[in-house]
Amino acid sequence: MIIDKNENTTLITQENASVIELVKKIETLYPKFKNNNIIVNLNTLKPIPLEQIIEFLQLSNKHRGAKHSFVIVNQGIDVDKTPDEIIIVPTLQEAYDIIEMEEMERDLGF
Repeated sequence: MIIDKNENTTLITQENASVIELVKKIETLYPKFKNNNIIVNLNTLKPIPLEQIIEFLQLSNKHRGAKHSFVIVNQGIDVDKTPDEIIIVPTLQEAYDIIEMEEMERDLGF
C-alpha cells in the first residue's frame, strides 16, 4: 500500500494485497487521513469481484458522512452493479474531477 498526500487529498494505491486486507489497513490508518478526501487506486488489481468492492461500503459511507469525498479508481468494475454509495471511476483524473465537483457542492451547501 502506497500513501501519497497532496493538499487535502490522500491517494492510496494498492499493489499486491487483497482488497479485504486493504480495507482493514485503511480502517487501521484512518485517523491519519480522516480529514482528507480519499482516492483508492485499484487499477493494479484486476479483476475485482463486486463482493470485494462492497467491502468499501461502510468506510465510504462513514467518510462521505463526514463531508469528505471517497473515490475508488478501477477500470474493470461494472459501475452499474455497484451500490450508489460507492463512487467508482476508471481513471485518476476522473477521481480528482469528482472530488473537485463534490467540494464545490459542499461549498455551495448542497
